[in-house]
Amino acid sequence: MKQVLQEVQKINIKDYDYGLPDERIARYPAVPRDSSRLLIYDGKNLSQDIFRKIADHLPSPALMVFNNTKVIHARLLFHKKSGAGIEIFCLEPAQPADYIQSFQSLGSCEWYCLIGNSKKWKEGSLNKEIRAGDLTIQLQATRTGQNGRLQGIRFDWQCAQKNLQFSEVLELAGIIPIPPYLKRESENSDEKDYQTVYSKIKGSVAAPTAGLHFSEEELKNLDRQHILRRELTLHVSASTFQPVKSDRLREHPMHLEFFTVERTLIEDIVRNKNPLIAVGTTSVRTLESLYWFGLQLLENKAAASQDPVVDQWFPYLDHQTYTTEEALTALLDYLDRNKLDRFCASTRLLIAPGYRFRLVDAMLTNFHQPQSTLLLLVAAFVGQDWQRIYRYALDEGFRFLSYGDSSLLFPGNQQAKTEK
Repeated sequence: MKQVLQEVQKINIKDYDYGLPDERIARYPAVPRDSSRLLIYDGKNLSQDIFRKIADHLPSPALMVFNNTKVIHARLLFHKKSGAGIEIFCLEPAQPADYIQSFQSLGSCEWYCLIGNSKKWKEGSLNKEIRAGDLTIQLQATRTGQNGRLQGIRFDWQCAQKNLQFSEVLELAGIIPIPPYLKRESENSDEKDYQTVYSKIKGSVAAPTAGLHFSEEELKNLDRQHILRRELTLHVSASTFQPVKSDRLREHPMHLEFFTVERTLIEDIVRNKNPLIAVGTTSVRTLESLYWFGLQLLENKAAASQDPVVDQWFPYLDHQTYTTEEALTALLDYLDRNKLDRFCASTRLLIAPGYRFRLVDAMLTNFHQPQSTLLLLVAAFVGQDWQRIYRYALDEGFRFLSYGDSSLLFPGNQQAKTEK
């Protein structure tokens, strides 16, 4: 395994590059959303169809796992008395650190944020008045200190007419963030288009885009095809879609993302004898992380602290071999001992060529940016055929990135095949 780690860390990100013409980046989604195009790679052959026929291309029966996170209005625009505009991009809660508690905060909370035009904000607090119907909200932002590249911001708010939770303040005062490569401002249509139809749990600053293609009718089609639908929650960070900036992978720090998995889903996976299909790379990373948490427990029962994390290089270190069932059973035992009905943790899992999949048998994903960790994940799953897949997509006129078309992928080489 030490050799595997060295090989993975030596990966040259330039080997995962391709030419993406600007006109192939979808600025808006297909209308209706399930009229987008679907590329199918069965491990050898390439074909295509319209997305609303995806059920025809899935094994049946099967277990399909979706990320039900919901994108928040994370962008807050303030103006100083001088007229200078300051943008605060809320990335993750600081105090309280729990997403649910932070969103339920009344009057005050603190978040880690990115600041746009920060040079114009030299001192003091920023203030903003929001009028929404009969409500008038006074919102204040105060810097509390640096945390790496992020800035701690304390938000204080008052509303004479109603006690507002922070989630309500964001909903009224904020703007939904869309990826910068769309090269446009957020529009009213993005309020609906940039959310999956099954989104529930607020917390993401970017959408789990593979799920954007599903309509309510298509979800019903899955049920009719005996596809068991289950959900997890991973709050997508702004770093998810960013290209790798270092030449070698060893120099790339993987971003941290928070997730929650219900005990019932883990039980379903243990019982499941059918193919497991992950909707989106966020679902892939969450599912695969479950194995590594279980392995940590098997290797050292004290490993699961109050804030469990999977490090980006952990899967590539030397470990004793355990089956997926053994690892997930250890996780269930941990939940039993602690009387928990869900597993909450964070992951920095980096999936790159050389990784061996433990849970995922197939994945649905969009077409990703060149030199990105998302493209590395695809390459780990399908092998060198990622080049053939992307060449086919470009030649056949598929649309790329968040609002683009999607691909249904099955393992493309023996190394990537799921180890149960």
